[in-house]
This record gives sequence, C-alpha cells and structure tokens, in this order.
Amino acid sequence: MNREVETPAYDRNGISTGIVHIGTGAFHRAHQAVYVDDCLAAGEGDWGIVGASLRSPDTRDALGPQDGLYTLAVQDKAGERLRVIGSIAKLLVAPEDPQALVAYLADKATRIVTLTVTEKAYLRRGDGKLDLDHPDIAWDLSNPQRPRTVYGFLSAGLENRFASGLPAFTVLCCDNLPANGETVRQLFLEYVTARGSQYAEAMADVAFPSTMVDRIVPATTDEDRSRISGKIGVTDAWPVKTEPFMQWVIEDQFPLGRPRWERFGVTMVEDVRPFEEMKLRLLNGAHSAMAYLGLLVGRASVAEAFNDPDIRTFINGLWEEAIPTLPREAGLEPDKYTAALAERFSNPALVHRTAQIAMDGSQKLPQRILAAAATRLRDGAPTGHLLTVVAAWIACCEARGRTLPAGHFADPLDDRLADLFSGMLSVSELVAQVFQVAGFTSIDESGEIARRVAVHLDAIRNGGALAAMRMANA
Repeated sequence: MNREVETPAYDRNGISTGIVHIGTGAFHRAHQAVYVDDCLAAGEGDWGIVGASLRSPDTRDALGPQDGLYTLAVQDKAGERLRVIGSIAKLLVAPEDPQALVAYLADKATRIVTLTVTEKAYLRRGDGKLDLDHPDIAWDLSNPQRPRTVYGFLSAGLENRFASGLPAFTVLCCDNLPANGETVRQLFLEYVTARGSQYAEAMADVAFPSTMVDRIVPATTDEDRSRISGKIGVTDAWPVKTEPFMQWVIEDQFPLGRPRWERFGVTMVEDVRPFEEMKLRLLNGAHSAMAYLGLLVGRASVAEAFNDPDIRTFINGLWEEAIPTLPREAGLEPDKYTAALAERFSNPALVHRTAQIAMDGSQKLPQRILAAAATRLRDGAPTGHLLTVVAAWIACCEARGRTLPAGHFADPLDDRLADLFSGMLSVSELVAQVFQVAGFTSIDESGEIARRVAVHLDAIRNGGALAAMRMANA
C-alpha cells in the first residue's frame, strides 16, 4: 500500500458491529460509512457496519475479496486525495440468504438500521401511499421470514427482537424523500397493518428520525479503478470518488444510543425539514435541471453543464424561483448555500454524469421541482424555470432511442411512458397523461401546472432546449 494513502487508524479485528446498512451503493460508501470510519478511528469500536444489498451482489462480489475495504478518492481542482475506508465489516446479499439479514437485524448488537435504497425502492403509489399490490409487497406479506422489501426486512427483524424481549433499533433513512423519517415510518406502518403483526403497537413506537444528506458521488468508471489501483499499489475492484464537501443533518432520536457523529461535522437537530427542503430544491432541483437540459444540449457532466453560460443563467433563475418557497424563519442562509453549490458544480475534477442524475425522474421531480412550483403558483409568482425542468424531463424520456441513446437513463415508468410517446397525442394531452401516470396530479389538482409544462415542452419541441432556456431566462 502506498504510504501517501490514508488507511484505517484502528485495528479492524477489534471492532464489533452496531449498525446494519441496507443499500451499500456508492453514496453510502462515500458518506455514512466515512463518518462511521471517523468514529471507529476515535475509539468508538462498537459501531462497525453490516452492509446488505436488496438486489444486486455487485458490491459484495467486488468488496468481499477485499475484506470490505475500498478506496475513497476525494477530488477537487488541486488534485485527488486517497483514503481507505474500513467501517464495513460484513457484506450480505439479501436475495441469496434473506434469513441472514433478518438475523443481523434481530441481533442485540444492532442498534441502528440505516437505509440508502433509492426513492423507487420504497414502493409508493402516486398518492404517496404504500403500493400494497406490488408483487414484492405481496410476497413479503405471504413470506414474512423470507422478505424482499425493506419493509419486510424491518418487520421481520423487529418481530424477532420483540419475541426475544429486545428493544427496537432506530431506523435512519438517508434517501431523498420528503420528511424521510416520517415518510418511511408511515409506509412501514401501512405494511405492518396489512401484515397483521401481533407487535403492531410496539412497531408504532419505533424511532424514525429524519435526515438530510449531501455529497456528490459520481459513478465509478473503469479508468477510475485503474488509476486508483495504480496509486495505492493494490487492485481495488470498486473505489468511490467524491467531492470534498459532505453534509449530514440528523434529528437526534436514538433510544439505544448512537455514534458521536457531531465530532466529525454531523449536525444534530430537533427538526431537519428546513435543511432538507433547501437541499432538495436548491441542490437536487438544480441537478435535475442540469441533467435534462444538459442532455438535450449535449452536456455530459455537471461541470460541463454548469459552465455553459445559458445553463448557469438558467440555474440562477431556478434558484430565484425556489428560494422564496423555503421556510423563512429557519436560519438557512440560502444565498450562502447557493454560492457554495456554484463552487461545487463548477469543479471539473468531479465528472458527475448528467445521464446518471437523470435516472428515476418521475420519483424525484415531485419533491425537487413540483412542490416548489405549486407554492409559487399559489403565491401568483412566476414558475418558468421550475416547469421548464419538468418539460425537459419529458423531452429527454421521449428522445431516448431517437436523438439520445435508448438506454441512456431509466425511469420506473418507462414502459407506460413509451406507450404515451408512441401515440398521436397533442402536447397538452401528452403532458396531462404523463402527469396522470406519474401521480403528479396529487400535487397539481387543478391541472394548471400541467398546462404550463405543456407550453414549455412545446417550446423545446419547436425551438430546442436552448431556446426554451433563453425564454425562461428573459
């Protein structure tokens, strides 16, 4: 190992596990696992992580032969700093052995269960309720000790704990859902009710603190693997790269205790909602804008998109529309926040692909864009920038297989959207149908947002995305 590479400052053989993390993708490994690694290095040796995937064995197959170790590459204009992270002590693939994950959840040592499973894995209907008709939910209800979904695993683990006289762990959602803790709690209790669990009353008392997470984590490329392996002197099958900035805001509700994350920059609060809304609408909203508009005008990365004068002007206009919709008495300082975002977005060392960000737009746009647009509409304020983003998402989905590669990005609604795009619908009819299919009508009850989006989509179709941006910027 290269001596210039930072390595775990603790004996990994001496740590025990106190956290089960479901969804060991790149974001978790560049964010929560790093904070836990800091705590382990500071002597809190009982907070190691058991990482589990609900779907793919890719992370386990890559990191298993490396004993869970991987390289974190922090990139900025000055270069790249490498650090080996050792906080993941065990890796599981739930579909291969669901009972193994249930056993870890039920273990007395487990005090916190963290989640980064992406928005679509929460299986919400358009109205925000749990999709009880989803095949995986139906399976879990019939096979409670061999579950497939996050709800099934949480329920099975808690039932086994309660049967053994153990208290509940804390569930800490780290995905970009509105009021993510309370949202997942309500979805979980809908599952528990359908399950008819004898421990339903106890499960209603489980702590689900909300969180806000922030760190840009681009997809790892083969070139990254080769470069980083060469620098550290050993092969790393799956390093992760990221920016220097990282943020974690957490509601402080941990009945069984927690690591002392605040020593390493985590903000512990009573109410995370103002921070969450600022991040969703200013950072994530801008990301969606740069993804869809960037793809339409040929910008492959965030830095390329943000350094395009028309897109940067558009993002400034988007922020001007979104900022007045944020809580005004929370001390958020959105102007300072957007100045920091501008610095982060313009970082050329971090190749954050617009196609990666474009994934799952139907699940992301309601909280990133549409909620702010609905507030602006009620206030009688302009919505041109916000709703151009929604139009650009529709245009990008429709462009795949035409002016964009067919598999450039994906959405859970692709099959249903493809049926709409193949029809002979007018622009207004198409947008109305897309809103219906995506469940956006729960935000847009009057249909006025859809009517405005149709105007922007028509502008993109007739004059191109650049003309549509300039129209919004005028």
